[in-house]
Amino acid sequence: MTEDRIARATLTALAEPGEPLLNELIDRLGAPETLTAIRRGRLPDETAAGIADDSLVARMTERLAHWRIRLSAAEPASDLLVAERLGVRLVCPGDPEWPTTLDDLGARRPYALWLRGPSDLRFGCLRSVALVGARAASSYGMRLASEMASELGECGWTVVSGGAMGIDAAAHRGSLAADGPTVAVLANGVDVPYPASNDGMFAEIARRELLVSESPPGTSPRRQRFLVRNRVIAALARGTVVVEAGRRSGALSTAHWARKLGRVVMAVPGPVTSATSVGCHALLRDPPPALLVTRSEEVIEAVGEFGTDLAPVPASPVLSRDLLDPVARTVLEALPSRAAAGPAQLAAKAGIDLPTANAKLGLLSAGGFVERAPGGWRLTQKAKAP
Repeated sequence: MTEDRIARATLTALAEPGEPLLNELIDRLGAPETLTAIRRGRLPDETAAGIADDSLVARMTERLAHWRIRLSAAEPASDLLVAERLGVRLVCPGDPEWPTTLDDLGARRPYALWLRGPSDLRFGCLRSVALVGARAASSYGMRLASEMASELGECGWTVVSGGAMGIDAAAHRGSLAADGPTVAVLANGVDVPYPASNDGMFAEIARRELLVSESPPGTSPRRQRFLVRNRVIAALARGTVVVEAGRRSGALSTAHWARKLGRVVMAVPGPVTSATSVGCHALLRDPPPALLVTRSEEVIEAVGEFGTDLAPVPASPVLSRDLLDPVARTVLEALPSRAAAGPAQLAAKAGIDLPTANAKLGLLSAGGFVERAPGGWRLTQKAKAP
């Protein structure tokens, strides 16, 4: 275990995820020297002298004092031992498994990530889509999220979500059901099942796919961290789909981060009377508008390779009558909707001779469009169907 990895493991325990000032210190000093500065409670003299902005020095000094207090409760050695026992690994910037897309977060980049599961994070995120949405989801949203995730999984796309109840859980379960890859980004330690109702799902993801957290094992969830982790979900994926979201849904923050990072933002429309679709409709309406998607093919087209992953045009329903020749179709349209008509009457109405009318009526009868009736011919139920 290198000095840099131990330092980063310690920083994940004592600081809130993605603090800009801490990342700036890491960029200036490196992780080990940043940890040394925290232990001393002050910046190195040469570093402080090299910062022209006195207010920035003051803010950094204030945060160093805060982190120094929290350092006394950090136990990186214990965290690493627990991680080894649970099969959890620490991935740091520059590691082969580190997704370079996380570097797009700049000053909000994670210091390191704790991973549990056999899948490779960087490889899995090469073709990945975030599916997020409301915790209090409707049956419509749950079904759509599950089906979309399942179809994406069948096509080899990794489904990234937050492991929460509602849309998140439906997305993970849909991917697992199709034996597809999925990544759950948690606001707590990868060994802490939260919510508890998803315990079985987390165990399955840890066994087959990947759980990800910015916090060491054993860390309990905090309310603010649910919003903070959304930036990681957005950064890992090539695009974000908001399946269902209320006006103040946390899923909208994931969409905000995706847009800020230059990722594709997509939203699924829902009933205009549904409170759980208000957020989606706002994304579709407000500039810059999200891309409206209704099926997995449209999602893949939006985030896939240009010219390769195009969505097929939905097949239009083809009625047998569309295959009729123009004269037969004219005879069919000449028949009244409720009554019967004789061949001579139909010939006159269609503007053809009687032998042709009789021939076409025989063809229409064989196709199940017309049937004999007192007084001539009438439409069948098949012909009356829209």
